[in-house]
Amino acid sequence: MDAFDSVLEAIGGTPLIRLARVAPEAGAPVYVKAEFLNPGGSVKDRAALSMVLAAERSGELKPGGHIVEGTSGNTGIGLAIVAAQRGYRLTVVVPDKSSREKTLILQAYGAEVVVTPGAVPREDPAHVSQLARRIAEESGGWLANQYDNPANPAAHHEGTGPEIWRQTRGRVTHFVAGIGTGGTISGTGAYLKEASDGRVRVIGADPDHSVYSGGDGSPYFVESIGHYLHPDTAEDLWPESYHRGVPDVVEPIGDRESILTARRLAREEGLLLGASAGTAVAAALRLAATLTPDDLVVVVVPDSGRSYLSKYYDDEWLRGFGFLEDVEDEPTVAEAAGPCSWLPSTSSAGEALDHDGPGELWAVTVPRPGVTGSPAFAEVTGTLDVRRLRAAEAAGLVRREDSITGHVTEPLPAVGLGESHRAATARIGAHDAAWVLTDGRVTGVLLGAGKPETIG
Repeated sequence: MDAFDSVLEAIGGTPLIRLARVAPEAGAPVYVKAEFLNPGGSVKDRAALSMVLAAERSGELKPGGHIVEGTSGNTGIGLAIVAAQRGYRLTVVVPDKSSREKTLILQAYGAEVVVTPGAVPREDPAHVSQLARRIAEESGGWLANQYDNPANPAAHHEGTGPEIWRQTRGRVTHFVAGIGTGGTISGTGAYLKEASDGRVRVIGADPDHSVYSGGDGSPYFVESIGHYLHPDTAEDLWPESYHRGVPDVVEPIGDRESILTARRLAREEGLLLGASAGTAVAAALRLAATLTPDDLVVVVVPDSGRSYLSKYYDDEWLRGFGFLEDVEDEPTVAEAAGPCSWLPSTSSAGEALDHDGPGELWAVTVPRPGVTGSPAFAEVTGTLDVRRLRAAEAAGLVRREDSITGHVTEPLPAVGLGESHRAATARIGAHDAAWVLTDGRVTGVLLGAGKPETIG
């Protein structure tokens, strides 16, 4: 049995585990690189240690110093472990979309946690990266800056890549990883291409609304992966840790497929993983089905599902956002929901009145050019009752060139498409209506309790 002088020596060296039940029978074998077995529960332990050691060597981080980082949680946890072992103070800035479990873990390690809004433009002082940078400057701390720190991809070029090459005896033909900061796929993928003389193909797995895979940048539900782009961001800066020339292709995967794949891995393979692992494995399974048994696919599963028990493994949470539709023996929201329309908050009264769409209650959203399909509920800013707008026009209180702003009321509550109608209307309470969500996006409207008829 291995014996270590500190927990830091236990970082890395994770095993490969073959997927025995979910992989296609006639395709290529699929092995997961079990990064959830790192001490902090994620692949980010590697980058955290690499960045701190590099900063110590350069003199940027002094003994007893202060580490600051903006993170969705996992890098912060890795830094917390390193900070505890090497005597540093740590402040971690996390977006409010991060799971509650991650915040509790960070606090358990003694980190100071600052929660900030996640859905703000990059230039906003409250943005994760901006706030972390300001805290570091004001405190004289060292900003780890995983998104642009070369020690991030270096950790995987020096560690993860060689491990996979050795563990597969050079037989790996395809490597799959999600893209967040880009460090894992850039460092590991580059090494495997070098070791194989370019034979290994590298596939990025990405939420389908993330800009990495060509999405519109609107919100998605999988944590710790992808690239969200606020519509008011002046300049979309991609991480320097992401080397775009390394992936041969980037595969978009929807939230539902990511989440349900993660749940399937727990129930069929005994692997309790986060939804970003579901994203990567979903991409790997698609790929493996097109290959032969002579190929070998390795996919990084970056973290444990224990950090997401209140989200992806909570049936009630999933039903509330429209990811599960498994209610039996009673009517569901889907059976009572009516159609709805949406328009950006910058619309004029004339645009709203002339808008050719079903229903009278419309979701008002942040203006996001190029979005097709239903808007993300996270970007719904209010509700417009077109009947009231028509009455205001008839009374001479609104002109068609006026903005709709003064006629927009608070956003409606939301219910999931697959929730029972009884439970959903009880939860709505006194509200007259609610938006109906499918995979976290507005697809309909439901009248409140006691009004089961549809709108439209």
